[in-house]
Amino acid sequence: MPMRWSVPVHEAAVQQLASALRDPDRAGAVVLGPDGVGKSTLALTAVEDFSDAHPDAVIRWVTGTSAERVVPFGAFSDLLEVAEIGKPAALLRAARSSLAVGPGDLLVVDDAQHLDQLSATLVYQLARAGQTRMIITVGAGATSDELAALWTDDLLVRIDLTGDDAAASDGRDVDTFLAELPAGARTVLNYLSIQEPLALADLQALSSAEAVDEATSAGAVEVHLRGRDADHPMVFTAHPSFAARAHAALGTEGARRLRTELVARLAARCRDHPSDRLRLASLALDSATPQSTAEIVTAASEALRLSDVLLAERLARAAVADPAAPLAARLLLAHAMGWQGRGRDAADVLAAVDPGTLSEPELMAWAIPLAANQFWMLGEPERATAFLRTTRSRLTEPAAAATIDALSATFAMNAGAPQRALQIATEVLSSPAAGDMAVAWAASAAALCSARMGRFADVAAFAERADAAEHPGLLRFTVGLGRTTTLLMAGDLDGAEQMARRYTDFAELQQPGRAIGEVLLAQVLIARGGPDDLAAATALLRPASTTLDRTGYSWGPLSLMLLATALSGQGELTQAAKVLSRAASRHGTKSALFAPELGLARAWRLAAARDGHGAVSAARQAAGMAERSGQNAVALRAWHDAVRLGDLRAADPLARLSAETDCVVGRLAAEHGRALTAGEGAALRAVAAELSAIGLVSAAVDAEAQASRPRADNLRP
Repeated sequence: MPMRWSVPVHEAAVQQLASALRDPDRAGAVVLGPDGVGKSTLALTAVEDFSDAHPDAVIRWVTGTSAERVVPFGAFSDLLEVAEIGKPAALLRAARSSLAVGPGDLLVVDDAQHLDQLSATLVYQLARAGQTRMIITVGAGATSDELAALWTDDLLVRIDLTGDDAAASDGRDVDTFLAELPAGARTVLNYLSIQEPLALADLQALSSAEAVDEATSAGAVEVHLRGRDADHPMVFTAHPSFAARAHAALGTEGARRLRTELVARLAARCRDHPSDRLRLASLALDSATPQSTAEIVTAASEALRLSDVLLAERLARAAVADPAAPLAARLLLAHAMGWQGRGRDAADVLAAVDPGTLSEPELMAWAIPLAANQFWMLGEPERATAFLRTTRSRLTEPAAAATIDALSATFAMNAGAPQRALQIATEVLSSPAAGDMAVAWAASAAALCSARMGRFADVAAFAERADAAEHPGLLRFTVGLGRTTTLLMAGDLDGAEQMARRYTDFAELQQPGRAIGEVLLAQVLIARGGPDDLAAATALLRPASTTLDRTGYSWGPLSLMLLATALSGQGELTQAAKVLSRAASRHGTKSALFAPELGLARAWRLAAARDGHGAVSAARQAAGMAERSGQNAVALRAWHDAVRLGDLRAADPLARLSAETDCVVGRLAAEHGRALTAGEGAALRAVAAELSAIGLVSAAVDAEAQASRPRADNLRP
C-alpha cells in the first residue's frame, strides 16, 4: 500500500475515520482535501488499525491515477474479471461479483477523483449496498456526480482536510527533489508520468532493476502489491505532484518517445481485460506507432459500449482521420458526440457520408442516428420524420425496414400520436425479421403508449420484450415511465415509488440517465402531493431539468412541466411562472405526447394564484388534449385534477372514461366527480378516505375540504 511523501498526520481526523468505520448506518468515510495534505497517510493509518482489529478481513487498496482515468475500470483492472463487453449495468454486476469483497471486508480507493465513470459507479454501488467497509480519498480537481453522491446521499461520512491544517509541499520543493534524483530514478519517474501505475516487471524492462531500486530508495516511487495475485507488484509515484511535474519537464517529443516505448512493451502482452485494450489504444494514439484503423475502431466501439463517450470520441476521431476509414468509424464518432448533447457536431459528421454509396445495412445504420439526432438534438422532428419515410422507401430487406419502422413508432409517440405509434410498434414486434434494436425501440414505445392510453394489461409484456433486447440505455426510462404510470393508475403508489427508485438507483450513473430517473421518481412524489413529497420532487427536478434541458430529449420539457407543478403546489408562484414559461418555450412536436402535462402545470399555477375559473379551464383543456390523442389514462388524471379544482362538469367525462379504462384511480376519480356534482358531503369524505389509503395525499385533502363546503363554493378560491 502506498505511503505518501512528506505529509502531515491529523489526529482528530484519525479518530473521525475510525468512528466512521464502526458506524452501522454508514459504509465508511470519504476524505476530501488538496494534494499533499495527508489523505493517503490518514487512510493507511486507518487501514493498519482496522487490520489489527479484524485480522481475517480482506483489504483491497485501489489507487486512481490520471493515466487510468481514460479507460473504463482502469483503477480496478487488476481486481476485476470482466472480459466480455455488454450493457454497463451487466458489467457493473459482474464487476461487483468479481471484486471479492464482502461483509466485514475493507475497500480503500485512494485519489478517487481520477476514477473513470464505471469505476466511480462501482464505488457508489458498493457504498449504497453498505456491506463492505470503505475509505475513499478525493483530492483536488473536478468531482464527479458519482463521488459527490457518496456524501450527499449520506452513504459515507465526509471528512474534510484543508491546507490550513498543515503546510503541504509546494511545487518548488517537488522540483528541487526531482532535480536531485539520480538519472536512473528520474527515468523511472518519467515512465510513470506517461502511465501510472506500471507493473514492476515492465518498468524494470523499460529502465532497469537498479533504476527502480534507486527511485524507491530515494522516495520517488513505491512498489506494492495489487490485484488477486500476490506476485503482482505495481509501481506508483510516491507523491501526487511527482508525475505531473516530471511530465511537464519532458516536453512533447520526450513524452512521445516514452509513450512509443511503452506501447511496444504493452502490445506484446496478452490483453484479455477491456481496460488493458483501451489503455493501449489510448497510449498508442499519441505515439509514433499508432494502431491500425481497424484496431482503433474496435477500441472505440468497446469504449462506447462501456459508456465512456469521451474516450470513444477520441478514438473514433483518430479513426475518421484515415481517408479509408469504414463507415463504422464515422457512426461511432457521431454517437459519441450525440450522447454528449452535441447534436450539431454529430450532424456534421454524418452529413459527410454519401448515402448513394451505401448498402442497405449501411444505409440503415447511417439513417438511424441521423434521424434521431434531427428529431431530438436539433429540434427538427418534421424533417426527421420525412427523412425516415424517404429512407424507408429505399429499403427492401425486412430487417432494415423493421428497424426504421421502430424508430418511426418512437417519433410518432413523442409527436403525440400514441395510437399510430402503437400500431406501427405492434407490426414491428410481430415481424420475425425484427432485430434487437428494432424490438427495443418498438417495445419501449409500445409500453409507454399502452400505459398512457389505459391499456394497462399490455404494458408488462411490452416492457419485458424491451428489457430483454440489447439496446441504448436511455430506452429503459421510456419503459420505466410506462411502468410507473401503470402502477400509479392502479393505486399502487408504494409500488410506483419503488419502481421509480429502481431507475434512480444509479444502475447507470452517467447523465442524462440519472436525471431521467429522477423525473420518474418526482412524478410519483407529485402524485402523492404531500408537502414533503412536493419539496422532495422540487429538489430532484431543479438539477434534473437543468441537465435535461441541454440534451434535446423530450424529458427536458417534461421535467420543467413537473417542476412548475411542484412549485405551484408549494405556493412558489414567481418561480413556478418562470419555470412554466421555460417549459412552454421548450415544448414542441418532439414532446407533444406530454402536452396534457403542460396544460395541468398551467392549471395548478393558476390555482396557486387563486384564479379558480382559469385553473378549471386549463385542466379541461389538458383533459381534452389527452382524449383527442387517445391518452385515456392521462385524460382520467386531468379530469380528476379538474374535479379537485372544483369543476362540477367533470363527472360525465370521468364516468365515461372510467367505464372504458379499468383502474383504481379512474374509479375513485369518477366517484369523486359524482359526489362533488351532487354535493354529497358523506360521499366526498368516503372518497377522501380511499384516496388517502392509496397514498394520493393531496387529492384526499381536496376531497375532504370540498366535503366541508357548500356545493356552490367548491371552486377553488
